[in-house]
Amino acid sequence: MKRALVLLCLSVSTQEARYPLTVIAPGKGPFSFPDGYQTPWDKIEIRVTEKMSPNLFVLHGSQGLDPAHPDASGGRAMVLFGPDGILMVDTQNRQVAEKTLKAIRSFSDAPFRVLVNTHIHSDHTGADAFFARQGALIYAQENLRDEMLRPPPRANGQPGPAPDLAGIPAATYRYNRATQGEPAVSFTMNGETVDFIPMMPSHTAGDTIVRFRNANVIYIEDFYRNFGYPFADQANGGSIKGMLEAIDLIEKMAGPDTILIPGHGTLVKKNDLLGYRAMLVDILAKVQKMRDQGKSLEEVLAANLTAPYDATTQGDTKQSKDRFITEVYDEVKDFPPVVNGKRNMPRRAPPGR
Repeated sequence: MKRALVLLCLSVSTQEARYPLTVIAPGKGPFSFPDGYQTPWDKIEIRVTEKMSPNLFVLHGSQGLDPAHPDASGGRAMVLFGPDGILMVDTQNRQVAEKTLKAIRSFSDAPFRVLVNTHIHSDHTGADAFFARQGALIYAQENLRDEMLRPPPRANGQPGPAPDLAGIPAATYRYNRATQGEPAVSFTMNGETVDFIPMMPSHTAGDTIVRFRNANVIYIEDFYRNFGYPFADQANGGSIKGMLEAIDLIEKMAGPDTILIPGHGTLVKKNDLLGYRAMLVDILAKVQKMRDQGKSLEEVLAANLTAPYDATTQGDTKQSKDRFITEVYDEVKDFPPVVNGKRNMPRRAPPGR
């Protein structure tokens, strides 16, 4: 009997030590918010949602409260911790900085050493200045630094708010097509080797993916998502075709068991990206054909080209679909080049992020 109990305990212990561990899954929806709804930042909690290894955790926000990201508020942040200090990937929204710190201090008292930004959006960089003041040195693509130093004008045409210089990346690197897929920066910390790998313009012109070699994990940020339709931030240099290039690069870099962590949605492996890629190719071809026929954006939107994918796309909304199709429509004709990390895209009322 005692032998059976020992074997049972060993079995349970082995199962508990198996990574990755999903602690809190993102919400599936459907989610709806009344007109005029404002995110109640005081109600949002930041918690450990996944554990990728004994000392590599993922943090994410509450579901059902943030209309920009209802499945889990903000973007994922990652924390590698141990005697060498903390290496952090992204920082969540500015409004929850103290809560993010509190979540980290629930499992580590180590000093902050390194922070890398995967792209410019505020749900990934909003608390940069806060964590720089905790001691972290910020790394990012040079394009991302330039974007931070030149914030876009407000909707009324007035200059954008001056950046908090404490949150501007101090250590930068560039994407080079000749060496794509190779790390620009590598760290050996806390028993892990971490690579910062600059990406081609895809979600934005300043994207970085982060590879944790020993854990066999890659944080692939937002060029892939399985909650809602794709978002290429064209004003900040992103493109749908760049997303295709990014997916193809991941297919070469990742092994069959590599865990890929998107900024939003669920954890995946590289084979899970194939259907996403096929959808991008299909929609690009269909929109190209309709635009070549002289169809207007309104006519293309009315064609409901995403219909074959709606049933299997979590977080599908008309807003998400229309944004995606509008991006493709703009990209397949008269697509302006990236200049200083930006594109001079057509000005339209945005359907949301």
